[in-house]
Amino acid sequence: MNKLINYKMKNFKVLSMAFMASVSIMQAQDIDQVKKEIDAEQYDKAKKNLKAIVGADSNKGEAYFLLGNVYLYQNIADSAKISYDKGLTAKNDAHLNNIGLGQLSLDKGDVAGANAKFELAKKEMKRKDFMEYVYIARANMNSVNPNYKNAISVLNLAKEKNDQEPLVLLAFGDAYYGDKNQNEAYRAYRNAYQGDSSLIRAKMQLGVLLKGAKAYTEAVAAYDDVIATSPSYGPVYRELAETYYLWGNNQPSKYDEHIKQALTYYEKYMSMTDYSLDSRMRHADFLILAKDYKALEIEANKMKQLDKVNPRILRYLGYSAYENGNTDGAIESLNSFINDSSNKIIAQDYMYLGLAKVKKATKADDSLDLPVFNEAVALIKKAVDMEPTLSAEIGDLGKKLYEQKMFKEASEIFEIATSNKDSKNYLLDNFYLGNSIYFDNTKADAVKDTIALQKADIAFGNVITASPATQDVYVYRARTQSLLGNDELMIKYYQQYIDIVTQKGAEELAKPAVKGKLIESYNTMAAGYANTDKVKALEFFNKTLALDPGNAYATQSIKSLK
Repeated sequence: MNKLINYKMKNFKVLSMAFMASVSIMQAQDIDQVKKEIDAEQYDKAKKNLKAIVGADSNKGEAYFLLGNVYLYQNIADSAKISYDKGLTAKNDAHLNNIGLGQLSLDKGDVAGANAKFELAKKEMKRKDFMEYVYIARANMNSVNPNYKNAISVLNLAKEKNDQEPLVLLAFGDAYYGDKNQNEAYRAYRNAYQGDSSLIRAKMQLGVLLKGAKAYTEAVAAYDDVIATSPSYGPVYRELAETYYLWGNNQPSKYDEHIKQALTYYEKYMSMTDYSLDSRMRHADFLILAKDYKALEIEANKMKQLDKVNPRILRYLGYSAYENGNTDGAIESLNSFINDSSNKIIAQDYMYLGLAKVKKATKADDSLDLPVFNEAVALIKKAVDMEPTLSAEIGDLGKKLYEQKMFKEASEIFEIATSNKDSKNYLLDNFYLGNSIYFDNTKADAVKDTIALQKADIAFGNVITASPATQDVYVYRARTQSLLGNDELMIKYYQQYIDIVTQKGAEELAKPAVKGKLIESYNTMAAGYANTDKVKALEFFNKTLALDPGNAYATQSIKSLK
């Protein structure tokens, strides 16, 4: 009887060990599958499966680590930390979670704290282990404060352990790409894919390099090659969308065609990943780039149905409301978003709120709610201070105010626009800035603003420096100096205008607009000389009469001088 019991117990132990081994294999397979889901950017699916794994076995430290990483990909740092902290208590691979905590420290700018966490992870490595180095390198790359050189340095340690490992080579490719070393990135990606053809991302990144070099035709061909191999790999459709978006911006004649193609591919990307709130937000971000605000409003309202309290939805509702003509809705949504101190505010948030308030301040009868307008200007300035490239986007607003003869208000916008010397509209915005100030000071009820007029003179000077052949700017600069009472400079700039148009020849001089400005130049210069040099004054009045024999001002002035 005892023998029979012992025999059954022995068999039970064998079966139990076999069962446990089977479970371990299944869980390993599950984690490998999750890694593929993460790589394919199917984050909600990966989260669901990782939660199931740790729910079945809380000792799977790697699963907690991967779950924390997914939360970071989705910008949910609090949940990431909770997952990493739980992972530290696991019996297996707990040390990996120190790498995740290290990335959180990097995100906060605590490099020393991050390195301490990374060292704790390294201490648990076995002789042939190398993936810890890969994960540490990726923490350096994925941080909100990325350090690609540190990543390369760490990957060199992994290379010492296994220099042909495709995952190491793929990470090298990403690190070199981030460090703007395109040649080394290409070699690393190529070798990674040759070493393991299941690393579709490595093959896709070869197209990304071409996209970065603006070789859009070649990039699309590379992505098509990826699709021929792996048609269900979602990220390649996102890359196609981004490539066509950039292509459209670099080829204005085909902008509409390329943007339409970009949006089609992004929809394909969404269908290949998931329609979670996070993926919808990525879609919304792309719709903003593509300026498809009707679609953005639809997407924002769908997100609101999924999660009524997520604050980023207010951003999308605000942007789309402004672009679709709902000024009050834009102000309400963006005020709610910006006034919540827990939200990460970007420059565009302030810009859109400022633009919406300009619309609110400008009445249908062309009157102005000045306090609201002043709030708007402060918001627009704050946006450009945060992100100088936005200066190129406010010129049209300034022109609209200028055309409405709101010259002072237009000058405030153009003053912000010209704060960035690298703006593509720098020259034109300076011209409008100077003109806005000049015309504001020539209104019937104007009180001369000397400080503003000096700003106008500087703006005209910026135009001349950038484009000396812009002839009309000399006339406006001369007019500005006339308002400032500086006859010497007024005469100088009128003379420069005369010299430029004269050099262009008879055809230019015959143009009615040019003839009118020449008469203005001669008469005003003559008036400037009248009290100091009568000979010069008479000379210029006579030049006026040569162009316009009946000019009353010149005729009367000559009589007075004689």
